[in-house]
Amino acid sequence: MRRKDREVIDENKIDEIIRMADCCRIGFYDKEEDEVYIVPLNFGYSNTKLKKVFYFHGAKEGRKIDLIKKINKVSFEIDTNHKLIESDIACKFSERFSSVMGTGQISFINDNSEKIIALKEIMFQNTGKRDWEFKENMLESVAVFKIEVSTISCKVHL
Repeated sequence: MRRKDREVIDENKIDEIIRMADCCRIGFYDKEEDEVYIVPLNFGYSNTKLKKVFYFHGAKEGRKIDLIKKINKVSFEIDTNHKLIESDIACKFSERFSSVMGTGQISFINDNSEKIIALKEIMFQNTGKRDWEFKENMLESVAVFKIEVSTISCKVHL
């Protein structure tokens, strides 16, 4: 990281920033198209025993599903706390922000008990509540997948 003065290494602060966000962007390298494909998704998050996991859900078909089947390593990015810092000089404008970036292994969750855990984390991230129920037909109708974090970095400019 170029700006070490903005780097955050405190695990609790990183988790706090992740909890404030409502969108995680996943970056896939699509080898067949020779391009990067980035998709924004709502998400859930878990950090237990030094294992960070992001959870996602979506339709059972589409480009991201096809890429998950082909690719197991992805990048991710989250940002929040945006505020424009104005100036009388164009090049003196700046932006306040908090961001988290990293890489990880992406995979589908097929076990219904793990799907429930993932979906509850997604709902918690978006509603602050954990007491959700999911019927089997709901679990079968949705693709649920996760990123197990390999690397993570955090930067804050406030």
